[in-house]
Amino acid sequence: MELQEILKKVQAGEMSAQDAEGYLRRKPFEDLGYAKLDTHRKVRSGFPEVIFCSGKADEHLLKITGKLYEEEGEVFGTRASRHQYELLKEKYPQIQYDEISHIIKIEKEGKEKKGKIAVCTAGTADIPVAEEAAQTAEYFGNYVERIYDVGVSGLHRLLSKLDVIQSVNCVVAVAGMEGALASVIGGLVDKPVIAVPTSVGYGANMKGLSALLTMINSCANGIAVVNIDNGYGAGYIAAQINRLGG
Repeated sequence: MELQEILKKVQAGEMSAQDAEGYLRRKPFEDLGYAKLDTHRKVRSGFPEVIFCSGKADEHLLKITGKLYEEEGEVFGTRASRHQYELLKEKYPQIQYDEISHIIKIEKEGKEKKGKIAVCTAGTADIPVAEEAAQTAEYFGNYVERIYDVGVSGLHRLLSKLDVIQSVNCVVAVAGMEGALASVIGGLVDKPVIAVPTSVGYGANMKGLSALLTMINSCANGIAVVNIDNGYGAGYIAAQINRLGG
């Protein structure tokens, strides 16, 4: 629970002051031995802990998912395999899995989506990373406009959506190859641009390094760059910016 939610429950008589004090006095993490779950992260940052699923043992993933779901009433995981989804589905039949982004989630119904974020890709091969960003931002309560396949080899495609892009609180620009999309968008908007280099490309792309270097060296203003293929990081930062923008 968020701190504000606890205070509202106390004010409404739905939680006693003693129970609220007990909740706030709890150890700020739950020690499972192999993992220390940051159960107070939402109180501190406004967003709960999520799960990076790749590489986790089945037993660990099951218990971590269960504890976070018990704490928040919802749970979100990135880089999940089909096997991990099937494993979790046996215990949580309501869990959803997206084959494109490899995201698993159990989400509360009727979530209000605030503000507006644009997630743009240079090509369709960049969509898996873009969906990780978009779905992360949506999970954290943000409205997302998807604008895909608008790379610089056909600039008119991007310009046809310029009115939408210029109306948002921030833009996530996802691109592989030479990574020029972020620079182009950065020169067209007055809002922050979060650049995400992807590992999409031929040999000299060097698994995303060429796109990363292009984005870091952009002469356009207002561009911040996350790591190669880090859609989650971009979606999280976009959510923070959008929250500030109202």
